[in-house]
Amino acid sequence: MSEFDRDVVIIGSGFGGSVSALRLAEKGWKVTVLEQGRRLDDAAIAKAGTDPRALAWAPALGLKGFFAQDVFRHVGIVRGIGVGGGSLVYAAVLLQPGEAFYRDAAWSALSPDWQAELAPHYAAAKYMLGVTPNPYHGIQDDWLRGAAERMGVADSFDTVPQGIFFGNPDHPAPDPFFEGEGPARTGCNRCGRCITGCAYGAKNSLDRNYLYLAEKRGVQIFPERQVTHLEPLPDGGYLVHQRHPWDSKVSYPSLKARKVILSAGALGTQEILFASRDRYRTLPKLPASLGEHVRTNSEAIVGILANDANVDVTHGATISSHFYADDHTHITQNRFPESYSFMKWYMGPLEDGAQPLGRALRTLGRFLTQPLASTRSFRAKGWYKRISVLTVMQHADNELAFTYGRTLLRGFRFGLKSRISKGGRSPSYLPQANAAARAFAEASNGTPLNTVMESVGNLSVTAHILGGAVMAARPEDGVIDHNHEVFGYPGLYVVDGAAIPANVGVNPSLTITALAERFAARFPISS
Repeated sequence: MSEFDRDVVIIGSGFGGSVSALRLAEKGWKVTVLEQGRRLDDAAIAKAGTDPRALAWAPALGLKGFFAQDVFRHVGIVRGIGVGGGSLVYAAVLLQPGEAFYRDAAWSALSPDWQAELAPHYAAAKYMLGVTPNPYHGIQDDWLRGAAERMGVADSFDTVPQGIFFGNPDHPAPDPFFEGEGPARTGCNRCGRCITGCAYGAKNSLDRNYLYLAEKRGVQIFPERQVTHLEPLPDGGYLVHQRHPWDSKVSYPSLKARKVILSAGALGTQEILFASRDRYRTLPKLPASLGEHVRTNSEAIVGILANDANVDVTHGATISSHFYADDHTHITQNRFPESYSFMKWYMGPLEDGAQPLGRALRTLGRFLTQPLASTRSFRAKGWYKRISVLTVMQHADNELAFTYGRTLLRGFRFGLKSRISKGGRSPSYLPQANAAARAFAEASNGTPLNTVMESVGNLSVTAHILGGAVMAARPEDGVIDHNHEVFGYPGLYVVDGAAIPANVGVNPSLTITALAERFAARFPISS
């Protein structure tokens, strides 16, 4: 019989991994968390707010920050990598999806009533993440309200519920969330840097709740550990093969785990499973449906550059208000910190059109015939103070898929490759997004912009990638069952955004947390 190094090894420290770590430790399991990114201190996070080199994650280029950008043939994805996962760079927006999400045919057969079943787990997630309405309102929120009015949906405008401590920004306070068991906190100073991490102790990132409490209960967290693949042990359990993410001189022994939970995010989890099945051939029975049903939350990103060079929109949380353009389209505003100024080069003229080639040619034509107007974003002084970005998300039935192999985009190394799904690809153009950009521009005296990745490159762009190892009733349709266990591999689980089979339609962090709470509640107590 194998002697295990740990009862449970969790791969990834984002929302799924953090919840699982705390709850399983509370049930008596000995838990280790492996995270490929670094453990960050406040100084590193503060630097990332102004210096893009300190923010970016690209170890092959010597950049060891915590914000990753992945470009595939059909989609561009941004994500967080570090102890705390996506919570390091998320805007702390914690919304529940609409009723259509619970009834979606992709998973409705797995529960008689998902909305009722998940209700107590959403409540637990809200408590742990400290959800509260944002009490502050700034000029960018006024402009978003103006956009909603111009689109005829002013009644849907509201402040967003957020995982932020809105206490005194000048004086630390004893833990306000967990009866003194959590860390001391400082209130939000409205610096506008939520998406480059909070160096002031206000944002309720996972290192200040689930992970903090998990470590107090004996959970081990090992940063700078990249898992390459998993291998079943003859007598049960798994061998977890790991390496250093950037330093080949550092080696780590493989870990023997009784159970393994994959929580490496939709991309990381898929890559580990694909590598285990197709490269190392240690998990050959993984379903053929691996990589299918990948969702972008049907998302588009548009920008509006204020024409007034003296405008400063940065005072406030990154996202503080939202509205619904229609029954299935959700829109939030975004402030950008200084280190996001590289994104000025992503912005070009706003151009409509559902036909990608025609839209791309018209956009390129405007760059040629109207060079000054089309490159305004490139030349704008104080760009990050003047830019407002709208994230537009839909609950819509569209999807991509991933395969695996050597790829030119990764220098012929092994990696994920996107492809068109038989269900129809996620769009690179949403008419509601362009309409919102024009309405916001009218309200703010600004210039509406598209990202050239969408308008020229025909890429869907998202910070909310979902699916790829989805929950289903049978392996022909997904990778895991309704208890998150991988078909054909007892004791191996997927608990993160990869498990979600439908577009959430709003920022998905709260839903991932709630599903992880449900998973942990059903997990047995350690014997």
